[in-house]
Amino acid sequence: MFKNIFVTLMFLVSSVFANTLGLLDNGDGTWDVTYTSEDTFAGFQFNIDGATISDAYGGDAASAGFLLMSNIDTVIGFSMTGSVVAAGCGTLVSIQFTNGIPDGLSELIVSDSAGA
Repeated sequence: MFKNIFVTLMFLVSSVFANTLGLLDNGDGTWDVTYTSEDTFAGFQFNIDGATISDAYGGDAASAGFLLMSNIDTVIGFSMTGSVVAAGCGTLVSIQFTNGIPDGLSELIVSDSAGA
Protein backbone atom coordinates (compact mmCIF):
# COMPACT_ATOMS: atom_id res chain seq x y z
CA MET A 1 0.00 0.00 0.00
CA PHE A 2 2.86 2.40 0.86
CA LYS A 3 4.40 1.92 -2.60
CA ASN A 4 1.02 2.67 -4.26
CA ILE A 5 0.71 5.87 -2.24
CA PHE A 6 4.31 6.78 -3.11
CA VAL A 7 3.73 6.21 -6.84
CA THR A 8 0.56 8.33 -6.75
CA LEU A 9 2.32 11.03 -4.78
CA MET A 10 5.31 10.89 -7.16
CA PHE A 11 2.96 11.36 -10.12
CA LEU A 12 1.27 14.35 -8.48
CA VAL A 13 4.57 15.90 -7.46
CA SER A 14 6.06 15.30 -10.90
CA SER A 15 3.24 17.30 -12.47
CA VAL A 16 4.19 20.28 -10.32
CA PHE A 17 7.97 19.82 -10.16
CA ALA A 18 9.02 18.71 -13.63
CA ASN A 19 12.71 18.00 -12.94
CA THR A 20 13.43 16.33 -9.60
CA LEU A 21 15.68 13.83 -7.85
CA GLY A 22 14.58 12.12 -4.64
CA LEU A 23 15.38 9.30 -2.21
CA LEU A 24 13.23 6.21 -1.68
CA ASP A 25 13.89 3.70 1.13
CA ASN A 26 13.55 0.15 -0.22
CA GLY A 27 13.22 -1.25 3.32
CA ASP A 28 16.13 -3.66 2.82
CA GLY A 29 19.06 -1.37 3.61
CA THR A 30 19.22 0.04 0.09
CA TRP A 31 17.78 3.28 -1.21
CA ASP A 32 16.83 4.35 -4.72
CA VAL A 33 17.61 7.75 -6.14
CA THR A 34 14.48 8.48 -8.15
CA TYR A 35 14.11 11.03 -10.91
CA THR A 36 11.53 12.89 -12.93
CA SER A 37 12.86 14.79 -15.92
CA GLU A 38 11.45 16.53 -18.97
CA ASP A 39 14.79 16.12 -20.76
CA THR A 40 17.32 13.37 -21.36
CA PHE A 41 20.55 13.58 -19.45
CA ALA A 42 24.01 12.24 -20.16
CA GLY A 43 25.67 12.56 -16.78
CA PHE A 44 25.09 13.33 -13.13
CA GLN A 45 26.86 13.89 -9.85
CA PHE A 46 25.43 14.37 -6.38
CA ASN A 47 26.26 13.95 -2.71
CA ILE A 48 24.22 11.88 -0.28
CA ASP A 49 23.92 13.55 3.12
CA GLY A 50 23.75 11.66 6.42
CA ALA A 51 25.09 8.25 5.39
CA THR A 52 28.25 6.55 4.10
CA ILE A 53 27.95 5.01 0.61
CA SER A 54 29.35 1.53 0.01
CA ASP A 55 27.99 0.98 -3.53
CA ALA A 56 26.00 2.60 -6.32
CA TYR A 57 24.51 0.32 -8.95
CA GLY A 58 21.58 -0.48 -11.24
CA GLY A 59 18.64 1.69 -12.16
CA ASP A 60 18.04 3.42 -15.45
CA ALA A 61 21.61 4.75 -15.44
CA ALA A 62 23.03 1.21 -15.55
CA SER A 63 20.44 0.20 -18.15
CA ALA A 64 21.65 3.09 -20.32
CA GLY A 65 25.23 1.81 -20.02
CA PHE A 66 26.44 4.49 -17.63
CA LEU A 67 29.66 4.02 -15.73
CA LEU A 68 28.75 4.44 -12.04
CA MET A 69 31.31 5.48 -9.45
CA SER A 70 30.94 6.31 -5.79
CA ASN A 71 32.98 7.18 -2.74
CA ILE A 72 31.84 7.74 0.86
CA ASP A 73 29.35 10.50 0.00
CA THR A 74 29.37 11.15 -3.78
CA VAL A 75 27.86 9.32 -6.76
CA ILE A 76 28.89 10.04 -10.35
CA GLY A 77 27.37 8.52 -13.48
CA PHE A 78 28.10 9.07 -17.17
CA SER A 79 28.34 7.21 -20.44
CA MET A 80 31.57 6.55 -22.33
CA THR A 81 29.54 5.89 -25.50
CA GLY A 82 27.26 8.93 -25.51
CA SER A 83 24.09 7.16 -24.34
CA VAL A 84 21.56 9.06 -22.24
CA VAL A 85 18.92 8.38 -19.62
CA ALA A 86 15.60 9.04 -21.34
CA ALA A 87 13.22 11.76 -20.23
CA GLY A 88 10.53 10.48 -17.88
CA CYS A 89 10.64 9.08 -14.37
CA GLY A 90 12.03 6.06 -12.59
CA THR A 91 14.96 4.85 -10.54
CA LEU A 92 18.18 6.54 -11.58
CA VAL A 93 20.48 4.42 -9.40
CA SER A 94 20.32 2.28 -6.26
CA ILE A 95 22.59 3.00 -3.31
CA GLN A 96 23.83 0.75 -0.51
CA PHE A 97 25.22 2.26 2.69
CA THR A 98 27.70 1.05 5.32
CA ASN A 99 26.22 3.26 8.06
CA GLY A 100 23.82 6.10 8.68
CA ILE A 101 20.47 6.94 7.16
CA PRO A 102 20.47 9.24 4.12
CA ASP A 103 18.61 12.47 4.76
CA GLY A 104 19.05 14.31 1.50
CA LEU A 105 20.84 14.98 -1.75
CA SER A 106 23.12 17.96 -2.24
CA GLU A 107 25.51 19.49 -4.76
CA LEU A 108 23.47 18.14 -7.68
CA ILE A 109 24.91 18.37 -11.17
CA VAL A 110 23.04 17.00 -14.18
CA SER A 111 24.25 17.49 -17.74
CA ASP A 112 22.90 16.95 -21.22
CA SER A 113 24.81 15.29 -24.06
CA ALA A 114 26.41 18.65 -24.96
CA GLY A 115 27.81 18.95 -21.43
CA ALA A 116 25.52 21.82 -20.48
